[in-house]
Order: sequence, then C-alpha cells, then structure tokens
Amino acid sequence: MKSNQVIFTGLLSLGLILGNVQLSQAQMDMTQSGQKFSRIEQPLSLKLLVTLGGLGLIGAEVWWFLFSKSQSKQATTNQGIQEVQITVNGGYNPDRIRVNVGQPVRLNFLRKDPSSCLEKVILPDFHKALDLPMNQVSSLEFIPNQVGDYTFHCGMNMFRGVLEVQDTNSQENHNSQKSESVASV
Repeated sequence: MKSNQVIFTGLLSLGLILGNVQLSQAQMDMTQSGQKFSRIEQPLSLKLLVTLGGLGLIGAEVWWFLFSKSQSKQATTNQGIQEVQITVNGGYNPDRIRVNVGQPVRLNFLRKDPSSCLEKVILPDFHKALDLPMNQVSSLEFIPNQVGDYTFHCGMNMFRGVLEVQDTNSQENHNSQKSESVASV
C-alpha cells in the first residue's frame, strides 16, 4: 500500500516538474517570436490583380449557376410513344425535355460518365428510379397525366433535369411562336 502511495507521489511530482519546465519554455518562445515577425508590403498592382481575379471567378460562378442556358429538347413521337435520347456525362444532356400530357414517354439514358453519383436516375414525382449501367442505353417509360414541370435527378440529387409536361394545345402555340420569330429574322 505504501509503495503505491510512493509511486503515485513520484509520478505526480514528476508531472508537475515537467509541466513547469514546458510552461517556462513556452513563455520564452512567445517573447522571442514576437520579435521575429515583420510586416510585408505587397505592391498595389499585385493587390489589384488578386482582387480582380477573385471577383472575376465569383462572377463566372454566378453566371454558370444562375444565367447559363440549359439545353431543351422536344420529345419525338415514334409509334405513339414520345421518345428522347439523354446522354449522361457530367450531367444530363439535354437537361430540359418537353413532352405532351397523356401520352406515353420513353426516356433513353446512355451513361458515359463513370461517376458513382450518376449510377441512378430518379423521377420522384412519377415514383420511378432506374439504374444506369456504363455505355448501355437504359429506358424508363411512364405516362404523365398532369401538366407541369417535374424534376429528375441523380442518386445524390447533384445533377438535375426538368421534364416539362405540356398540353398539346400549348405545344402547338409554342411551335407557331417559334416559326413566327424565325420568319421575322
């Protein structure tokens, strides 16, 4: 029992001694290190270049996420089924698809990107999901019954696309407006 007390007392005193030595050495380093630092002045042109470069990168990022145009494509009808080919390579191309309401739709996905994020495509509003094997066309079929915009996305919700379900009358109006704008040019 007495030997345990001697060992404990010895360890405690050793800890206190080492703690004090390290503390005094740290205080000495603090006083010396305060004299080592000096202010470095950068040229004004370098400061301006770094600032303008940073602002340019921020502007490019804002443009990319807010103002870049997404690619839109109208589904083509083949034997009564609206069909679209979608390439999966760093996202969905096209990422905006127009289809008519009440007609069967077949989305053909060709995955070229090996990223695990793009292994799956999910259409939550239609309760559909599809695994996408590399370099193979995978088809997803459904019938949209309501007009509106419906998103589809990868398994991690990082890459997204939009399925625009339109009334057939609105599609005819869209085509006539497009042909009028081309004729006026």
